[in-house]
Amino acid sequence: MQIDIDLTNCYSFISENEIAEEAEKSVHYLETLVKRTGPGNNFLGWLDLPEESSLLTDKINITAEELRSQAPVTVVIGIGGSYLGARAVAESLKSPLPLVDNKRQHELLFAGQNISEDFHSSLLAYLDGKHFNIIVISKSGTTTESAIAFRILKKQLEKNVPTNRLNKHIIAITDSKKGALRLLADREGYTSFIIPDDVGGRYSVLTPVGLLPIAVAGFNISEFVEGAAQMAFSTRDNNMAKSNPALLYASARNLLYKKGKLIEILVNYEPSMHFIAEWWKQLFGESEGKEGKGIFPAAADLTTDLHSLGQYMQDGERILIETVLSVNSHRSELTIPSDKENLDELNYLAGKRLSEVNAKAEEGTTMAHVAGGVPVIRINIPVINERYLGQLLYFFEISCAISGYLLGVNPFDQPGVEAYKKNMFRLLGKSR
Repeated sequence: MQIDIDLTNCYSFISENEIAEEAEKSVHYLETLVKRTGPGNNFLGWLDLPEESSLLTDKINITAEELRSQAPVTVVIGIGGSYLGARAVAESLKSPLPLVDNKRQHELLFAGQNISEDFHSSLLAYLDGKHFNIIVISKSGTTTESAIAFRILKKQLEKNVPTNRLNKHIIAITDSKKGALRLLADREGYTSFIIPDDVGGRYSVLTPVGLLPIAVAGFNISEFVEGAAQMAFSTRDNNMAKSNPALLYASARNLLYKKGKLIEILVNYEPSMHFIAEWWKQLFGESEGKEGKGIFPAAADLTTDLHSLGQYMQDGERILIETVLSVNSHRSELTIPSDKENLDELNYLAGKRLSEVNAKAEEGTTMAHVAGGVPVIRINIPVINERYLGQLLYFFEISCAISGYLLGVNPFDQPGVEAYKKNMFRLLGKSR
């Protein structure tokens, strides 16, 4: 089985024939991508990661088991693509309540994605007296948010573990030859993994950047990589437009963009997938938002956000595309009980599974939004597990690359990201 895409609820906005024609034209951009002849072609190493990363899983699993055995907590330090992919997968797979998650038995925390004094003070208080590990992720070692967090947490680790064991508790994922973190890792003897030169951060989840934290959290990275390989076969290696879900998705969203749909909302009905949307927002926002172009990527957790954003989604400006992550089956089963008094008038639901009610909420919402002028793309996910998450993330990566080429931008650079940094450095008095 495999994830698939359903565009039926777009046909009243763009026709099936329009999508098919655009997808046929998009085959050119897929071939440009695979042949590495388009803009940003020096950052296309991610295309082959499903095959290449399968050779690293044994080493990663060994390191992960060493980390798990020596401390109950691992802090992953990174920002953007250096943490979002790992967090998206780990949060999707773990129990929302760690106390009942008997399989994981290891706590994965994340830092370096903000500069909040309150956050870091609370984290230090939580880690005080505990043995913990650090996985620090940065190509340069000088990214402000991550470097500050590493400096603070390394100082705490020095208090918590014996000096002769300190380097065993720190793993560096960084450049192969250069940068401050590479220099430190070599000098201090940290175990290290390489971020390939030809893989940008937002496309790095299938490198050790994503795979090591996922493995430390106790999940099966071989299944994750295999899922990505399956999707690579269906997308990267498939120039048949009508059967290539990435070509269809990229084509549909760009056709809708030309018709004035400027915002795409990725919605889920499973709270565990919240960080999939956070990862997706970076992937598409950083890849397409340039030269005055691009669909703005947003996200909503439904049905929760139907009680806040729902009114706008139904009746606001008609500039929205809705893409639904629809999960078909579930890992647990819970039915709604009957109540003798029935004061809440819910006995008509007695005996039904919560997943059935949730599915009808999704179906009903889709019907209402389409009738209200919002095209809805549906991505069907058989179940939330490592294999299907590998498929999903690779699907989005290749879709994003094709979509960027369709839009006429380089989907692999991010020139605008440096603007805030220059101002921040100047305001803080950095000399160079």
